[in-house]
Amino acid sequence: MDAKHAVAIIGGAVAGSEAAHQLTAKGIPCVVFEQNALPYGKMEIGLPKWHFKLRDRQEKIIDEKLSHPLVDFVPNVKLGRELDIHDLIDNWKFSAVLLAIGAWRDRPLPIEGINAYVDKGLLYQSQITQWFNHCHDPNYKGVQYTIPYRNVIVIGGGLASLDIMKILIMRQILQRLQERGIEYDALRLEKIGVPQSLANLGLSWDELDIEAPTLYVRSSLEDMPLVPLPDDATEAQIQKANETKRKMMAKLQEKFPFKLRTNMQAVDKITEDGRLTGLIMQKTQGEGETYSTIPGTDEEVRSELLVGSIGAIPEPLPGIPMKGEIFDVVDYNSGKINHFSNVFALGNAVTGRGNIRQSMLHSKQVTETIVDNYLSLDEDDYAKIFDARNEQAEKRVSFILQSIEEQKPLSEAELRYIKERTEALQKQVGYSGDYQKWIQAHLPVRLEKIVGFE
Repeated sequence: MDAKHAVAIIGGAVAGSEAAHQLTAKGIPCVVFEQNALPYGKMEIGLPKWHFKLRDRQEKIIDEKLSHPLVDFVPNVKLGRELDIHDLIDNWKFSAVLLAIGAWRDRPLPIEGINAYVDKGLLYQSQITQWFNHCHDPNYKGVQYTIPYRNVIVIGGGLASLDIMKILIMRQILQRLQERGIEYDALRLEKIGVPQSLANLGLSWDELDIEAPTLYVRSSLEDMPLVPLPDDATEAQIQKANETKRKMMAKLQEKFPFKLRTNMQAVDKITEDGRLTGLIMQKTQGEGETYSTIPGTDEEVRSELLVGSIGAIPEPLPGIPMKGEIFDVVDYNSGKINHFSNVFALGNAVTGRGNIRQSMLHSKQVTETIVDNYLSLDEDDYAKIFDARNEQAEKRVSFILQSIEEQKPLSEAELRYIKERTEALQKQVGYSGDYQKWIQAHLPVRLEKIVGFE
């Protein structure tokens, strides 16, 4: 064998496939371990299905990178389940382990004990989006949800929560239409909006007897991350941005009727008979990143369904040190994980807040947590996010390569051992080694194919 090193990559989506692309270009074999059957991450689960053209384009790019002869793909295995970080380093003897893992865990609502009510009046954004993206598929085996027509509330404020509002309203409409025996689909509904769709069907919003969902945000509308601003923005620029935000929100609410209540924060839960039935809200005051509740402004808000949409964070992994909600990284350039000499994070190593457009335009660095929150942007913005994610992975791999090259080369026996264990694990999960054949066998049924939407 000509190779002197081998690298394990945990996660095969945008960052993981780009890392594999960069490493194989240097002649370094990679084993890409993916927790799902498909390596596409949140493009399948989080990117709303109305962005199907962008999804297909990005997934094709991933396929091209993971089809390289020096890449061994292993689906349906997970770190902390079939894989152990110390086993990968000490026994498999990989030259490096790269964590290209997305933010798969919803950030909990900051109310003590509230997660005991998940699926009992409380859902999180990942549950909603995963179901919405695949509920049309006759082969879908996940949980099916019915969205209530009254008292649906969302706690959010970021751009991801606007996608959630659209999804909830669209599902309410589609449910009502189905009750009337009317066939309609989410793609047409998203493209032309609720009022025009109903008008085309000879219906009105009032006829459907739906109470619009309400989005509660802790900030003012002006502090919601909807419009980019430079750090040294002038008063005139701020005023113009605020006016743009108001127009954007009004346009969105016109197309997808929902209610918005700003300067409100949940401080406690209301439960009845083992279910979450509402929240105690308080008004807030502040600006920028600093908001606080106002004592004595309690308000009971009843809910039949509450959706938490305040972001996503990395899932804690056995053996990987954490620092708060993120991986404990000691070197940002390479993503090196604390207490390890050859484990690096490509995914959610660094957290951040703010507007994705602003991050791209002014800092040229897109923090992974923002990316993984699958922001409610148009397709051009999504494409920029993926491009920026690729760029960041490429930069980190260049630093990682330096670390790999300083290590002792693997022997032929060690490289052969990695290959043998990889093939054994592939056989265990039923993967034949034919990447394209596996992908085609596991792609879900696409809504645009069912309805003939282009």
